[in-house]
This record gives sequence, C-alpha cells and structure tokens, in this order.
Amino acid sequence: MAVRVSNLVKYFGKRMVIKNISFNVEEGEVFGLIGPNGAGKTTTLRILATLLAPSDGVVEVFGLNVVKEAEEVRKIISYLPEEAGVYPRLTGLEYLEFMASLYAKDYKELREMVDEGLRIAGLGDRIRDRTATYSKGMKRRLLLARTLMVKPKLAILDEPTSGLDVIHAYHVRRIIRVCKTAQLDGCALKPQHA
Repeated sequence: MAVRVSNLVKYFGKRMVIKNISFNVEEGEVFGLIGPNGAGKTTTLRILATLLAPSDGVVEVFGLNVVKEAEEVRKIISYLPEEAGVYPRLTGLEYLEFMASLYAKDYKELREMVDEGLRIAGLGDRIRDRTATYSKGMKRRLLLARTLMVKPKLAILDEPTSGLDVIHAYHVRRIIRVCKTAQLDGCALKPQHA
C-alpha cells in the first residue's frame, strides 16, 4: 500500500480542519481528494508530505510513519504545492539542472534526471528561455517535470491543473497518466512543444 490514512485529525488552534478522515491509496493508483475550498485537502497533502504534523490519527507512506520516520518519507516522495513557483532569472533548463543537483548522487544521475525533466516538460526550444517569460501553463509543466524527474515512489500533486487553459491542463493530465503507467522506469514521453 502506498498511502494509509487512518482517523486523521488536524487542528489549527481550536479550529478542526480535518475531522477523522481515513483512506488508502494502492501502489500505482492515481488518487484524488475532492471537496469544497476549506475542506482540508491541501492540509492533508501537506501532512502526507511531512510539512505538517497531524493532531491525531496515523498517516503512513509505504509503511513509513510521516511523523516518526519523516526523513525516510522525504527520500521517497516528491511534492508539488499548488502555489509553487520557479526562479524567474533562470532558464527552464537551468532550473531543472539546479533542482536535479539537490537530489542526484553524481553527474551521471543529474544528467539522467535533467533529460527526464526535459522530456516531461515538453517545452522544446523554450526550455532555454528565462522562466520569467513563461506562461502559467509552461511554468506548471516545468514544475511537474521537476516533481517527477526524480522518479519518486509517491508524487503528491496539489491542484496540478489549477488555472491552466485546456491545452496545458490536457498536457499535465497526460504526463500524470503516462508517468503512472511507466512507474519507476521514467515517463518516456514524446516531446510536445508549448
């Protein structure tokens, strides 16, 4: 099982934002949390990503407790928050190289991650432009590439298509579908240009 959430409760002060939710996510499954604004979806994802601690309940990622084994959980996940941004002074390629340098054990692994990121982003020649010139959809594709190029056991994506036009939303959903099918072998996407 990839994720086990049992009787999760989260308080911010005296306000309960998550009330006894439980769910499981099987390995290889694409799972979505659906609910109105303020229902606790992002808070739940942040708990899964070890950024917040639950007030009560049990949360495990591949059998690892997100509180007691947070460091181990962080080694096998990748998290894309809804409000993530890119460094505007870097090109898309420089951004992927910088992010890969945080994960790669050596130069060969760094190049493999970057190559995977380039395939996932599918930005063509625009990858060499500064990200300040990118549309919202292009930035989101780059961020998704950054999230998936490290080949996490679990990718946690918060509102991956929020605010995107139909074309970019389709591309993001296609990436998720292809990468889910490919699992840890990489996404093997055919490049599609922005």
